[in-house]
Amino acid sequence: MKRDKERLVDAYGRGIRSLRFSLTNRCTLNCIYCHGEGESREQKDRGEISAELVIEIARVASAYFDIRKIKFSGGEPLMRNDLVEIVQGMRSFENDISVTTNGLFLSKYAAELADAGLDRVNVSLDTLKEERYDSITRSKNNLPQVIDGIYSAIDAGLTPIKLNMVLLKGINDDEIGDMVNFVRECNKRGVQGAAILQPIELMPSFNPPMLQYKPNFGKVEDELKSKASSIKTRELQRRKKYIVDGVEVEVVHPIDNTEFCANCSRLRITSDGKLKGCLLKDDNLVPVEQVDERHILTQLKLAMKYREPFYR
Repeated sequence: MKRDKERLVDAYGRGIRSLRFSLTNRCTLNCIYCHGEGESREQKDRGEISAELVIEIARVASAYFDIRKIKFSGGEPLMRNDLVEIVQGMRSFENDISVTTNGLFLSKYAAELADAGLDRVNVSLDTLKEERYDSITRSKNNLPQVIDGIYSAIDAGLTPIKLNMVLLKGINDDEIGDMVNFVRECNKRGVQGAAILQPIELMPSFNPPMLQYKPNFGKVEDELKSKASSIKTRELQRRKKYIVDGVEVEVVHPIDNTEFCANCSRLRITSDGKLKGCLLKDDNLVPVEQVDERHILTQLKLAMKYREPFYR
């Protein structure tokens, strides 16, 4: 009789079901709200986690705890020239591998990543207006390239592609309707449900001056609710999914949200190879210093002892 695998569970009964690797701090954009995956300034410029260590952490988590869902982020993970190698290296033991990207390199690499075994992508897209995009990302003339990247990802089958839209009061909070229409056009290019709009609540705790741009998220959800033909609740963090004119809109509302924290099932790994139990905390990091099965197993269990909800 096959024995069930051990679960990786913290002191609050929250079992880990996915790993999120920040592969680099480097990025081609400089978004005004960026929180750098919660990594402190002291963690910058300490070198990047090796492809070998990324693959081995994922393998150990899969083999011992049946964790088979992986997300890569950054910085901009497509700046890693070994991303294809990393995806290929863990494809045989993972069920779901995805990347969060700014989309600038997607038109170049979407097909290659799909061939390597990547399942899907999230793309940061806060606005469809070029001047606003330049202002938010503090860059110039990149929006057309991002749009091309989104189309390339759909063509390569990296779907459902989630479009991450951080809502900013007075900047882009009037564009949800336009974004819904854009998602509908994306679905026509692929299949129904090929793209999903994901409005995200601004997290000013990382950058207090950004508080002035934090919209009334409750009002945003009320408007979506009034327009939705149906509403579902996703198990992960109790996120609401609103179906608006045939388009799925999944809302990410982490601030002051005890349900969000109580249902967190993700363990993060920083770009310099530390286990991080919470996006909003960096005082309980657990380093992984060896590409060694027993060491990684010990550190994963240790990380659970330090892991606690930010909002309780």
